[in-house]
Amino acid sequence: MDNLIIRKLTLSDVEQLQLIGRQTFHETFAPVNSEANMSQYLEEGFASDKLTAELNNPQSEFYFVLSDTTIAGYLKLNRGQAQTELKEQAGLEIERIYVLKAFHGKQVGQALYEKAMEVAGAMHAEYVWLGVWEENNRAIGFYRKNGFEPFGQHLFRLGADVQTDILMKKTLIQKS
Repeated sequence: MDNLIIRKLTLSDVEQLQLIGRQTFHETFAPVNSEANMSQYLEEGFASDKLTAELNNPQSEFYFVLSDTTIAGYLKLNRGQAQTELKEQAGLEIERIYVLKAFHGKQVGQALYEKAMEVAGAMHAEYVWLGVWEENNRAIGFYRKNGFEPFGQHLFRLGADVQTDILMKKTLIQKS
């Protein structure tokens, strides 16, 4: 898709981040999860104070992808202690790549992924990793296509429902 612009977020973007975060998560997961669990997660996971703290963390970065002037999706990256699991300096976590349904199939997710790889290269990351819900076949296929391989799993709580995420990793620099 032409005319995609990726820009780093600042604290002034917290309201837009909350809106796109809730909308993309709802579009992606509401059809296969209960309304109660979705409501609880959307309220807690995208609370303004939580997002503000994440935006203030120097080891986390958020990016919007804009199609012309419309926010089409966003990316969240973590390094160091901000990572949700591995917390190794050598790694970069893609915590979130979410794209509005209207922009699926238009290379928007790929553009965000490429931004993540650019950041990984700039920090000389040895690997990039992420967690993806075991039932999100679209995302699993996307990451496999981009060279990620499963290496473990962890539990993710969506409201009262405990779900399994597949942990996937892509090695960038081979250790000698």
